[in-house]
Amino acid sequence: MIVNSEIHQLDVDGLCKYLETHVDGFEGPLSAEKFTGGQSNPTFLLRAKSGNYVLRRQPPGQLLKSAHAVDREYRVITALSPTQVPVAHAHHLCTDTSVIGSMFYVMDYLEGRIFWDPSLPELDIDQRKPAYDALIGALAALHDVDVDHVGLSDYGRAGNYFERQIGTWTKQYRASETERLECMEALIDWLPKHCPAEDGRAALVHGDFRFDNLIFHPKDLRVLAVLDWELSTLGNPLADLAYFCMCLRLPEDSYVKGLGSKNRRVLGVPEEAEIVRRYCALRGIPKIEDWNFYIAFSFFRLAAIAQGVKKRAIDGNASSAHAQKVGEMVAPLAEMGFAAANENDMERSVA
Repeated sequence: MIVNSEIHQLDVDGLCKYLETHVDGFEGPLSAEKFTGGQSNPTFLLRAKSGNYVLRRQPPGQLLKSAHAVDREYRVITALSPTQVPVAHAHHLCTDTSVIGSMFYVMDYLEGRIFWDPSLPELDIDQRKPAYDALIGALAALHDVDVDHVGLSDYGRAGNYFERQIGTWTKQYRASETERLECMEALIDWLPKHCPAEDGRAALVHGDFRFDNLIFHPKDLRVLAVLDWELSTLGNPLADLAYFCMCLRLPEDSYVKGLGSKNRRVLGVPEEAEIVRRYCALRGIPKIEDWNFYIAFSFFRLAAIAQGVKKRAIDGNASSAHAQKVGEMVAPLAEMGFAAANENDMERSVA
């Protein structure tokens, strides 16, 4: 399989000259190193005389409409900087594709810890629940943001969030479909028929909220920054909550690591119902009805995302050497989503 090498390279000299002109205080010389994680927008550590920075770029080549929206990432990070939501400081957005070959933005590099595995093997057993609490606290803070006050009232459409999302991800899936999957077809049929009623209030949702998209303090169990805002929009906050809880059901060897085969009590990790109760308490909301819909939707959306990665790998335009493994998860994710859709009545709500 040939991988497009452009996504791993930067014109460092040209980029340095550009940043010295457009970023206050930036001073070269400059070196760049691509981070190994990530399937979507290639991300680089920039080391300069003036300090360390992070650059996020669109991958080169033909892209699906609205995909890899680094300009939206930059906008939301900038808007959230004065709020209680932890984010890195964003310095500059470059829409001139002649500089490095695609749109990009630059933000601060934050020294901290990223937990790639939700079982949190790096932490002692008595530290794991506090880490989950910190994550849930950051998620609740995000969903409590007044989007009008921070200038994001036009960041997405209010109302009918799941109806629109199901339509969007179905189209994205169809655009990158490589084979027919019966469980995916079943979800595409089932989800629109079971959308819960929504109150129409606009909330900011992240779209990919999980441990490895958070930077924790190097020593304390507090979140320094939420990363990877490419999929953020206005919508129903329960989509974020269910997406995160999905990690408790995913297999350990999934490209998004899961705890489905592990004993969470032994690990000191909270159960799904406990996570939901904690979130509801922080936000002052009641029991969540139709919980199985939110979980099924989360699996469906992740399967659609994985299908996009699979298609890019086939086309030779994937940003990660692990893209083939991601593509192999499309069918299992669709199967888990279909299983969630058919959970019994006892599992349809969480108090």
